[in-house]
Amino acid sequence: MATTLLTPKAELVAKAHQQMQHELSDTLWSMTEKLALTCRILFDAGHDSGLAGQITARAETPGAYYTQQFGLGFDEITPSNLVLVDEDLNVIEGTGMANPANRFHSWVYRARPDVNCIIHTHPLYIAALSMLETPLVVSHMDMCPLFDDCAFLKDWPGIPVGNEEGEIISTALGGKRAVLLSHHGQLVAGSTIEEACVLAVLFERAAKMQLIAMAVGEIRPIPQALGCEAHDWISTAKRSQTSFAYYARRALRSHPDCLA
Repeated sequence: MATTLLTPKAELVAKAHQQMQHELSDTLWSMTEKLALTCRILFDAGHDSGLAGQITARAETPGAYYTQQFGLGFDEITPSNLVLVDEDLNVIEGTGMANPANRFHSWVYRARPDVNCIIHTHPLYIAALSMLETPLVVSHMDMCPLFDDCAFLKDWPGIPVGNEEGEIISTALGGKRAVLLSHHGQLVAGSTIEEACVLAVLFERAAKMQLIAMAVGEIRPIPQALGCEAHDWISTAKRSQTSFAYYARRALRSHPDCLA
């Protein structure tokens, strides 16, 4: 016989979070393995744009982070061809060079000690939305991790290889986890690689949904309180780990060389 049909919602939410902590296992991949998997996951999710875009993760060495070797596409990244660079993009470990546009990552890391992974890409639907100079509108439950958590930079500052762009983009991001960059693309800043990867996947889907909805009518907002509730319900470390693990299993089926 059911015993929870009269249980308050807050109690059910707390119980579900507790059960997820106990039942859902942690991911066991290394940092470089997670980065390589993230590149393949995002490639499959439509974030590929030739050599454009960078994925970085803060290293244990202060002022250093891992990123992909410039010249390789997301579908070619493995743990062995990542490079470790300092804030000036000098290569500390690995061969080759980092994407010169990585400079603004250094600015974000300096401004946000809570951020350990940055994903910047130019996926199709986000890029199309950015051409309209309109903010991301979150009006669906599944996209609520971005609810009131996605900033907007309306004025394009040009190619992000100078320090000016780093200051502008990091300021636009502020304390949020994502920013839509007009005439450019998206940036996600996560506390973990898993969180950043999952948010980047959601971001592109949210842009696609917004463009489809805008084509047929006016997007109706969701109540602020319910949007915040859904944001907090989905935005947990355990949910990010579990979603990332699913995406990773799917990516490994398509890219068995990823962790070679």
